[in-house]
Formats: sequence, C-alpha cells, structure tokens
Amino acid sequence: MTTTLPPAVVDRAALQTTLRALKLSGMLDTLDARLAQAAAGQLGHLEFLQVLCTDEITRRDATALARRLRRARFPEQATLEGFDFTANPKLPAAAIRDLAALRWLGNGESVILFGPVGVGKTHIAQALGHQAVRTGADVRFTTLSRALADLAGGHADGTWTRRLAELARPAVLVLDDFAMRELTATQADDLYELVRERAGKSMILTSNRSPVDWYPLFPNPVVAESLLDRLVNASHQIFMNGHSYRPNKRPRTAAIPPATETTR
Repeated sequence: MTTTLPPAVVDRAALQTTLRALKLSGMLDTLDARLAQAAAGQLGHLEFLQVLCTDEITRRDATALARRLRRARFPEQATLEGFDFTANPKLPAAAIRDLAALRWLGNGESVILFGPVGVGKTHIAQALGHQAVRTGADVRFTTLSRALADLAGGHADGTWTRRLAELARPAVLVLDDFAMRELTATQADDLYELVRERAGKSMILTSNRSPVDWYPLFPNPVVAESLLDRLVNASHQIFMNGHSYRPNKRPRTAAIPPATETTR
C-alpha cells in the first residue's frame, strides 16, 4: 500500500538556500511537478525522494555533458545518428559503426580516417569524438596546422611545455587535416613530442593521404619512422572512398520564382 505525502506548506526561500548549500539546487526545477504527483497519490515518501534524486542526477549528467562538449571545441555537433550512410554506399559503414563501440578508446588505440576530399571524414571524426564525450571522456578537436601553430607560439613566448601538456591531457585528441603539407624540422619535432607525450592515449586523425604517403612529408626520415611507427601501427585505419558528402549538407533554400514583367 502506497502512503501519500500530506499537503505541506513549503518555505521556498529557505528550501532554495538549503538545496544550494547542499549543491542540489537543480531539484527546484522539478519540485513542483513532483509535489503535485505526491499530492495526487502517485508517489510515496521514498518514491518522492528517489525521483527527486534521479532528477538531480539527470541534471548533473546533462550539465557535465554540455561542459565536455564545450571543451571539445567541435566545429559542429556532428553525430553518427546524423550521418547519412546511404548517401555514399562505398563507405565502410559497418567498420565505422564498429568504432562507435569505443573499444579502441579503452585500449588506448587511435583511429585514422583517410580518403578523398569531402567524403565525410571530419564528420565521422567529430561523431566518434562526440560518442566518447557521451561516455564521460575528455575530447579536444583541432586541426594539425592549428596544433602546430599553437606549439610554435609556445617556442616564442616560453609556454611550449604548458601548451604541449594541454594537447596531451585529453583522453582523445582529434587532429583534422593531418598530413596536408610538408613539415618543417621544428614542426616535425613538435609533432613527435606530442605523439610521444600522448603514449597510451587515443587520437583520431583525418587525412586526404594514405598513411604510407606521410613519410616524405617529414624532413628527417629518422623522426618520420619513429613518429609514424608509434602512430600508424597502433591505429585502426579506415579508408573512406566515394563521392563528396558535402552536397547533402548544403542548406536547403526555397526556390525563388522568376520575376514577372508587369504591363502598364
């Protein structure tokens, strides 16, 4: 038999103060609805407390997710659910969906997405990062050129060590547009240090070039061999082929009817 809560007069100001002191102010968002359920006999004493606590947990989870998404700095909130695999039947959809299970993240492995321009590599990289964020992982998205420019700024102002640590900290680092152009000796050394510092942590790389074509972009073959051996041999490599996915993302605009001449 369910015992309902008796009607009660709530001093909202005092309750707000108490809940804020306990860091439970989110309960106020659903308190009125839960009191109405209790008054209607739908919730007993323990059930009332349970659903209020569940509401607070849900709010905290949503707040934490939003905070991690902001820290990730995704250009757009791309998800696997929002990707149209039917638009390009050449894509390895099964392999990409298998990556969504995030076993590679648990094993500290990396993902390399490579193929022609416009096939959706950046979307999938963000989507996998988004999936990792949902599980509670910290993710950072940037392009390789921006990461190297950031480290170059560290050489100039003496903050290189701190900047390297910031790029090494997240559980997943997404480097978009990897191997776009030849690297200088300093850039190659910085990239080597970044990959070495992230040993045991996952990366997601997108590139228009196959990993076998990355070696000539490094001025020092020894650095190239050491860096790419660490990176390529501990990664899942997905070749994304087919026509461009970008037309599917083109904004849909209403057709403007042709102007008609008016006679006077």
